[in-house]
Amino acid sequence: MLKAFKITAILEGISYLLLFGVGMPLKYLADIKEPNIYIGNAHGMLFIAYVILAVFVCQQQKWGVKRFAILFIASLLPFGTFYIDKKYLEPLN
Repeated sequence: MLKAFKITAILEGISYLLLFGVGMPLKYLADIKEPNIYIGNAHGMLFIAYVILAVFVCQQQKWGVKRFAILFIASLLPFGTFYIDKKYLEPLN
């Protein structure tokens, strides 16, 4: 479960950066909407998977609500999931 969460966290972080670093500028500056659709859908699915896996990992590791809140807030911030990977997940390997 932890390995799946780690992989999902990294992929969610990459999709977040692609969405706001590539998709949004293409949509609003170049009026090219198609990449934003695909990147946005992928990011949405990865975000949902990240949150669901965060719930399971918090239960499995016996982490409290505070740790879950940190994991959740990190998913809303650019580079947040990369921080989570280094700070909380890598020491568990």
